[in-house]
Amino acid sequence: MSSVAQKRILVVEDEARIADILERYLRAEGFATERASNGKQALELWRAFQPDLILLDLMLPEISGLEVARTIRAKSEVPIMMVTAKADEVDRLVGLELGADDYVTKPFSPREVVARVRAVLRRSSGSSKPVQRWRVGPLEVDLDAFEASCGGAPVSLSPTQLRLLARLAAAAGRALSRHELLDELGDGFVDERTVDAHIKNLRRRLGPCGEMIETVRGVGYRLRDSSF
Repeated sequence: MSSVAQKRILVVEDEARIADILERYLRAEGFATERASNGKQALELWRAFQPDLILLDLMLPEISGLEVARTIRAKSEVPIMMVTAKADEVDRLVGLELGADDYVTKPFSPREVVARVRAVLRRSSGSSKPVQRWRVGPLEVDLDAFEASCGGAPVSLSPTQLRLLARLAAAAGRALSRHELLDELGDGFVDERTVDAHIKNLRRRLGPCGEMIETVRGVGYRLRDSSF
């Protein structure tokens, strides 16, 4: 419990009842929390509170949740969990394109949210995996430093995106099924469409190295060795 007690969660939710419930359950599990009720306050608290994870509602007054995520992700790789009443595919993929690490739709179980928070923090901490580094052609992935580069140029990735890339790099030249990649992404809370969304985002973020991630029809994805 002591390691969890040091983790700070920023709850961004304009519905006071929902925010109360989330904070109560998170604090009961030993997390420290702060609350923002609009997008402007969320950005202010993100800078001041320096959270380890942000629970971010999409529908916010003043500044939308998507715009908040876009602003934060341009400067920080802090894990972001989207909270939304919109369960359609477009909103979900847009959230992932912005670098969200997970999402939850309303209505939700507070216990499930806490479990997802733990899962995202566990994936982003790097504490459960050995130090590893890979070089595949011009692409370098360093889990120890939590960095990636393409042709020597740094690439900005969220913790989830970096772990997915590391999984591909560790098996470079071999096709990995979406099911295998799901094992890396997390604890039964994501599906194959989520993998596809992250792969699409990885290709975009990696620039020239994005072409190294190949779609293997009927199987999944493969990272091929390449030079340019």
